[in-house]
Formats: sequence, structure tokens, C-alpha cells
Amino acid sequence: MPGKSLKVAVTAVVAAGALAGCGGQTRVGSAALVGGDRITVTSLDRTVRDWRGQFKDDPIANQIRANAGGLAPGIGGQDSETDMQGALSLLVNFRVADRVARRAGVSVPDGLADQTAALMDQRGGAASITLASGLPRSRTRDLARFIATQTVVMQKFGADLNNAQSPLTQRAAQQWGQLFQQTADGMHIKINPRFGRYDPTKVDIGPVAYELSSAETGTADT
Repeated sequence: MPGKSLKVAVTAVVAAGALAGCGGQTRVGSAALVGGDRITVTSLDRTVRDWRGQFKDDPIANQIRANAGGLAPGIGGQDSETDMQGALSLLVNFRVADRVARRAGVSVPDGLADQTAALMDQRGGAASITLASGLPRSRTRDLARFIATQTVVMQKFGADLNNAQSPLTQRAAQQWGQLFQQTADGMHIKINPRFGRYDPTKVDIGPVAYELSSAETGTADT
């Protein structure tokens, strides 16, 4: 299942797949490196700043996020870092999805992304769904393309998109998740330690878990 940010958007449209990444060294000024594609700290800061300003003035986005168990934006501090982690997770997901489509041998025509955005409009508004996911309105088409990519790949795997509960669809969703994870692993995704690391089970970027030695924890080896 996806992390909390992506879950907000996909819950409103279709079921999402899984992503696992890896931490590592990043270039100075980089929030993440995804298969050689750089996401800068400056662009991430701007993305989250734009989102926060737009989100607070959109009651529909607030309701969608609340219904999906998402959190409202904080005012600085740790909550602000959580906002950054959620946005960065999505930006990484978008890049991995493009590679997944190539590996699956499918293309995502612009028309399908347009149709997906139109479906999002029917389910609460594409812009509001994008805001609820943790990204500003300018990223609406990116989110629609991500969902369209999953749709195309799952169709190739035999999904019955008219029945989300069918065994065929469930199996296709599992195959999508497996391919997503394998693709991400092969892209050598590196996250700036400031933003944490990927949780391979939850998909989100979460805090770095520091392992203490026995001396630091006050325990002794047996």
C-alpha cells in the first residue's frame, strides 16, 4: 500500500502500488537523486511553500485529507519536515513510475492523463486532490500522469479496472507493486539525510533510524 501522502490522492481515484528506495550520499543542495535525476532542496522548499499557502485556503482539499487520515500542515518545526518528506516521496514516485512504464513496455498517452485528471475532477476536483496529497496545484498533471501510468501497467498485467476487488485486479496490483519496488531498487535512489530515508513497507520517507551500540544503550552483549 502507498504512504499517507500518495494514499490521499489514490484513495480518491484508484488503488496505488508500492515503492521502496534506499538512502545514500547526495550532492550538495540535493534533496534526492533518482536514477541520476536531481531534486534540489531549493525546488522542494518552493514546492512545499506553494502547497502550504494553497492548501490552507482549499476546504475541499482539507476534507479529503482528513477523510483519508492525512494531517493538516504544521507551522514550522517537525511538522514542516513531515510536509517536506511527504512531498519528496511523491516527487520521487513520479520519476520511478516513468521508468516502470518503460520496463513494462507501455506508453502513457497525454490523452489518458487528461482523462485521469477529468476523473479526478469528478471525485472532488483534480486540484483539490493534488493539494490533499501534499503537492501544489501546479503538480496536478504530474499526479494524474502517475495514476494513469499505474492504470496502463495494471491493464497490461490483466487487471479488470471495472472491478477493483476481482482476483485479476488484485494480482495486477501486486505485480505493479513488485515491479515498482524492483525498479526503484535499481535506480539507486539517494535521499538527503535531512529528510530521512525510505521505509520499504510504508513507501513514505520517514525519520532516519539510528542504531545505538550496546555501550550507548547501556546494554551488554551476551
